[in-house]
Amino acid sequence: MTDDVILDLGPQARVLARLADGVRDAQLGGETPCPEYAVRNVLGHLAGLAAAFRDAGRKQLGPTTDTDPGGSLPDVGPGWREEMPKVLDELADAWRDPAAWTGMTRAGGFDMPGAVAGAVAIDELVIHGWDLARAIGRPYTPDPAALQAAYDFLIAAADDPSRGGGIFGPVVPVPADAPLLDRTVGLSGRDPGWTPKG
Repeated sequence: MTDDVILDLGPQARVLARLADGVRDAQLGGETPCPEYAVRNVLGHLAGLAAAFRDAGRKQLGPTTDTDPGGSLPDVGPGWREEMPKVLDELADAWRDPAAWTGMTRAGGFDMPGAVAGAVAIDELVIHGWDLARAIGRPYTPDPAALQAAYDFLIAAADDPSRGGGIFGPVVPVPADAPLLDRTVGLSGRDPGWTPKG
């Protein structure tokens, strides 16, 4: 993505909001494709990253944008069901402003160009949406434009020799003729065939 590319995060944010709404309380402790995260932790991570990238898009730098996402195990609070769709809507709204995609901003404690932050936000929404859907046994159809953007972001990172492979872990080989979602998931270091053991 370049500084003049703008993608509406709203459709993918709505996909995630619907998935989160379908999580039953009994599923919160279930395993996910993220080895150290239960469903509740993926949801907590999604809420935190949505707030961080909302503020990164707004260029409102502070605690949400300066916090290392790996610093502690994320979790959901008592009001997460009401808060999740709200913060996802706010995230999408922030990135509808062309100014979000220009200049510099910060997320996860790292300074980066606005266009890069937007690409990271899209990738996070697509990949963690897949994590959540797989964990709770729901079908997953990400927004096609967001999926393509996530694939483009991850393939560029995988092809960058300075990164030594995938951005989130070793790339999982996937057939070249596999669906785009499977190829994107593989680039994120996940096995597209993952299912819960329990």
